[in-house]
Amino acid sequence: MHKKFKGFSLIELLVVVAVIGALSAVGVVSYRGYTEGAKIKSARNVMMTIGLAQTEEYSNYGDYFYTDDTESECTPTEATTEAIGENLFESEDYIDKELGYNMCIYKAGRGFKVLARRANESATLPENQQCKIEVDQNGAITESAGC
Repeated sequence: MHKKFKGFSLIELLVVVAVIGALSAVGVVSYRGYTEGAKIKSARNVMMTIGLAQTEEYSNYGDYFYTDDTESECTPTEATTEAIGENLFESEDYIDKELGYNMCIYKAGRGFKVLARRANESATLPENQQCKIEVDQNGAITESAGC
């Protein structure tokens, strides 16, 4: 008499676990890409809002607000991001830290540029891996290859 076993063999269970692991790895990578893309789009939207606030600033006071008065690229920090919120929107928390980008505003000719970089990004990364987004006073957006 042969005894029939009901259930799965160890090999079958291992194959199922391996397939589930591979599918979850693909899902995690896709989710990270999705969330990073959403953060970049949100940063662009905030920068366009800053551009509109700069237009109002210019019409009210005859000049733009700058976090750096030089005509060279500024360095975005948490302090410059808060200064933008405080001066243009009357709330230093206007630009949410969860966005993951720090911003600054510098002179560009007779206008301005808003610069955003990832908050946790190291300055030692090669230029092609850094995410740098710029918006000028006309609303033109420039992104680095790392975005």
